[in-house]
Amino acid sequence: MRRWLWRTAWLLPAQALLLLLAGCLGGQLRPLPGLNQQLSRLGSSHDPAFTGQWLALIAARQGREQVVLVNTRRQAPEPLPGLNRPDAQPLSVAVDGQGERLALVRQLEGRTELVLYRRSLMSLQPIRIEPAGVPRQVNLSTDGRVLAVEVSRGGLWQVDLLELP
Repeated sequence: MRRWLWRTAWLLPAQALLLLLAGCLGGQLRPLPGLNQQLSRLGSSHDPAFTGQWLALIAARQGREQVVLVNTRRQAPEPLPGLNRPDAQPLSVAVDGQGERLALVRQLEGRTELVLYRRSLMSLQPIRIEPAGVPRQVNLSTDGRVLAVEVSRGGLWQVDLLELP
């Protein structure tokens, strides 16, 4: 019994030290003032996807929700010509590490679809899901070659990984 007490006696002080350190670390988290001010100018926003230099999100602009891509180094939004249609409702967005590819789940004409936008080409490409399902959430690998999509099929949520060309 004494041996067990001696071996575990250090646990209580160690746990107290860990709690103290965790409390100290929590106080060091601070918002990035310049970037947060820029983001607050966008108004209401949600569904952020962050890859270091690039932040993609859905923001309420001009009376409707649109995809916005922010260059965090310049602290400024980037143009996305051909992406935001007035009749489309974005639901989820993801961006690769170079800010070149954006994957998007959106509702258009009563259906939910998955699309890939390439900034350098200013082109939008629909992505077909096999077997068929309804996409809800999307994530893109840093290199932009693999897409993870949350899909509803037959009342069950599944995750598909899709290799992109």
